[in-house]
Amino acid sequence: MTFHRMMPRLGILVMLLAFGVSLRAQINPEWTTPQKPFRIAGNLYYVGSRDLAAYLVVTPAGNILINANLESSPPQIRASVQRLGFRWADTRVLLNSQAHFDHAAGNAEVVRETGAKLMVMDGDVRAMETGDAHDFGGSDLHRFPPVHVARVLHDGDTVRLGGTVLTAHKTAGHTRGCTAWTMKVMDEGHARNVVIIGGFAALDSYRLIDTARRPASYPGILADFKHGFAVERGLPCDIFLGAHGGYFDMKQKLARLPKEGPSVWIDPKGYHAAIAEAEKSIEAKAAAERKQAAGRS
Repeated sequence: MTFHRMMPRLGILVMLLAFGVSLRAQINPEWTTPQKPFRIAGNLYYVGSRDLAAYLVVTPAGNILINANLESSPPQIRASVQRLGFRWADTRVLLNSQAHFDHAAGNAEVVRETGAKLMVMDGDVRAMETGDAHDFGGSDLHRFPPVHVARVLHDGDTVRLGGTVLTAHKTAGHTRGCTAWTMKVMDEGHARNVVIIGGFAALDSYRLIDTARRPASYPGILADFKHGFAVERGLPCDIFLGAHGGYFDMKQKLARLPKEGPSVWIDPKGYHAAIAEAEKSIEAKAAAERKQAAGRS
């Protein structure tokens, strides 16, 4: 019996801590290791790496790409799109989960190559157009090529193309405009609710509470995290996905895919367990900050 099977949700938390809490200068090899692209359900495909997730939504009016990832990622994403039999030039819309370099650094190149319109949640627009998420992220974040935002999104806005509708849900905290995307896909005659989590961890450099010596990373960051968890808990979810494969146990599910088929992606229990674990980690960090502050007073 594998460790993952004994403690499946702890596996998600370990990945969350490894990939969500620290973004140091060294790039994790899982971020650049190619992953064979695959169909998830309906018109939704995975075109990212072993851990940095990118999704292709195919429509008759052109395609939507979610996440361009690292500055070095576009050639890998393009190759995955083409391997699936789709045209890179048909990418009409580019969306993002969050404005950190591991998800947004490739945006400028994708826009340059395809002419896609970049649409970004309001809180992340400044970071995207300057290539700098240091407004509160700390020194462990890389800068990335700036890119023009064609459409500023707000909480609850929809993106429509070729009969497909995606809804943007603002789940700030990890970034000011961190976004969970939802859509419906038809899967073997059933309508499935898809949720793509943008990010729900605090980097080591984040401060969640105000103290006499140090303010919070930005006013209201802890409230934003709590609001984001409440939003995510309220979203109907059949197919659980995220900006990192580790968020939704992608590698483990791919290993089960040959025997179990596409039903491996249907994981509402895993979705709610992952949110609960992430919320506990935020609460623990806030409690540790309060304890530290009390010890200094």
